[in-house]
Amino acid sequence: MQTDKVPGRGAAASSAKLLAVITVSVIALLAIPVIIPHISHTGLIYHILLHVASVIIAVFLTVVSIIAYRRNHSGRLLFMMGGFAVLAFVEVLYLFYSTVNIEAVIIPIVDIDLSHVILLVMLTLFGIGVLKVNR
Repeated sequence: MQTDKVPGRGAAASSAKLLAVITVSVIALLAIPVIIPHISHTGLIYHILLHVASVIIAVFLTVVSIIAYRRNHSGRLLFMMGGFAVLAFVEVLYLFYSTVNIEAVIIPIVDIDLSHVILLVMLTLFGIGVLKVNR
């Protein structure tokens, strides 16, 4: 007897569950140090929530790319995974930078915008991943 399974439906359901788990985890991790102290600042809380949403999406894309790389072991997926991981890192930096001057803590000597350098690394990894030729 055949079952009426739709191809790919299980993957979509598991992706939705994975996104839900990551969303709850990120909000739980960031609630006390970032979200709750600024809840009364009307203008700033929207900015912080925008960054929290960006962190959630970046972490989700990183986890999905890790799963894809573990399945296929493709060099392209490795570079894309690195790009998404760097994107997640820079989004966390942007989030903390909007609440505290994190760059003054991390690099007090070098007078560069760290987040722009990290974004350049991310774009380079994405570019390598997209343009890499499989032989």
